[in-house]
Amino acid sequence: MAPPLLLLQGASLSFGGKSLLEGAELSVGPGERLCLVGRNGSGKSTLLKIAAGLVEPDGGTRFLQPGADVRYLPQEPDLSGFATVAAYVEAGLGPLGDPHCGRRLLADLGLSGEEASASLSGGEARRAALARVLAPEPDILLLDEPTNHLDLPAIEWLEAELKGLRSALVLISHDRRFLQALSRGVVWLDRGRTRSLSRGFGEFEAWRDQALEEEETQRHKADRKIVAEEHWLRYGVTARRKRNQKRLADLDTLRQEKRRRQGGPGAVKLAASEGKISGRLVVEAEGVSKSYGGRRIVAGFSTRVLRGDRLGVVGPNGAGKTTLVRLLTGALAPDAGLVRLGANVEMASLDQGRASLDPDTLLKDALTGGGSDFVEINGERKHVIGYMKDFLFGPEQARTPIGKLSGGERGRLMLARALARPSNLLVLDEPTNDLDLETLDLLQEMLSDYPGTLIVVSHDRDFLDRVATSVAMAEGDGRWVEYAGGYADMVAQRGEGVAARVLDAPAPAERKPPKEEGAAPARAPQKGKLSFKEKHALETLPARMAALRADTARERAVLDDPGLYARDAGAFARASKAFAEAESALAAAEDEWLELEIRREELEG
Repeated sequence: MAPPLLLLQGASLSFGGKSLLEGAELSVGPGERLCLVGRNGSGKSTLLKIAAGLVEPDGGTRFLQPGADVRYLPQEPDLSGFATVAAYVEAGLGPLGDPHCGRRLLADLGLSGEEASASLSGGEARRAALARVLAPEPDILLLDEPTNHLDLPAIEWLEAELKGLRSALVLISHDRRFLQALSRGVVWLDRGRTRSLSRGFGEFEAWRDQALEEEETQRHKADRKIVAEEHWLRYGVTARRKRNQKRLADLDTLRQEKRRRQGGPGAVKLAASEGKISGRLVVEAEGVSKSYGGRRIVAGFSTRVLRGDRLGVVGPNGAGKTTLVRLLTGALAPDAGLVRLGANVEMASLDQGRASLDPDTLLKDALTGGGSDFVEINGERKHVIGYMKDFLFGPEQARTPIGKLSGGERGRLMLARALARPSNLLVLDEPTNDLDLETLDLLQEMLSDYPGTLIVVSHDRDFLDRVATSVAMAEGDGRWVEYAGGYADMVAQRGEGVAARVLDAPAPAERKPPKEEGAAPARAPQKGKLSFKEKHALETLPARMAALRADTARERAVLDDPGLYARDAGAFARASKAFAEAESALAAAEDEWLELEIRREELEG
């Protein structure tokens, strides 16, 4: 076994008298693929900074093989001091770096390099920072939340790029699918200490749960032993008690161990404040269109969102996901088409940019609205400190300005605010940003049990698969198509994911010899192919199905008029016939498309 390139032993660190790390360990060998996991605030980012040599621990040792190159991606890249993105990336190459490699990575990530550093968005800064750390192809890559602020094409491109690198990886991420694809080992940071698993992230959660169960069993045994020893101390024979000094000393040791022992990690208590039951129809959109500056964002989109539906919205950055959600919720007027909200709709929302958080507002005031110490959940008043504890905030944080909170804490705060408002329609824009995996699990469970309706924008593929009942996908040029099921179901129906076109780009393969292997799947359809007529039908049927759905929606709206039959029986009959014909044609078109799609998949293997 090769010696490690990087080794941390017994790392300890305290902040303000509170111990964050207690004897943490990290060993990174050549080509290793590790993910570092733990609760928000457990010290993962700090441990990664210690590994990068950016933070000096209070105790412990750090060893780096002489000549080994380590590159670190922070959660919030700092491009100050560089006029352009290209200058920032080239400054990180080192004396032997290839500027062309940096330019190629920037182009793959959708940047020209000429962008002014001071005017970058969060996502653009993240892409620039990725190009900077990837370009030198270092021996070790330390990546802290590399998928934050990236859209699905960029996430899947990054996944493919990292798979092709020879560098050792240490990843911190909340994206399960990303971790499962890249990790071959797990380092779990829990209550200041690290535990290692020599298998990928896919097996981590079962292993963690078993470890916590065993720990709880040992805790109960120790507590029972203390009770038994205290009983002996009180009621045992006096002379014997005085003689048995060793047993008294053992009891004192047990008590000290119990005082030192930390309980298991706390759990967020998520519960949405429920509003009145909405009508069966929550949102209906017919032929909705919206353009900005001559660019079509939404073109002729129609859908019906019924009570209990969970609609996911996906697409690359800039496709108009937030615009579509604002159109569907009535926050933005369409240029053409109609949006109708159902009866008794009460909406609560969480915005992606956390823009509604004033950094100077105190934590407790952000939850109560100020001027009160109580929040109302499902009609019951609850003290703000108790509600804060439900979201893992300590009482001492009540007067903390929001600007001082970490990204994960701000994410939990936004969830706490959104879930406190009575609602039967939840609109969540990137709710998984900065949340740890355990909180994500609880959020998914809460949303599954939520009796209302959900519209969610997310780049988290695993989250969409667990939550969504349908997915609206940006197909380009303002066209949106709704697919039944989660993200994986959408990929199966389309034949490709959001990032399929990006992943076919030759960038990673240009540097690696096995280019022919990557190209082989594209030649597989030579075994057989669709006829010209079948290919034409497969290409045109989606548009025809969308038109037929619009026809059925239009005729249904006519038939929804309760006084139509009394006023004009002929018009009612014509509308009924048109509705039946459109519905029948839609079913036939969907069956034909599904048959052709299955045949295409079989031919392409």
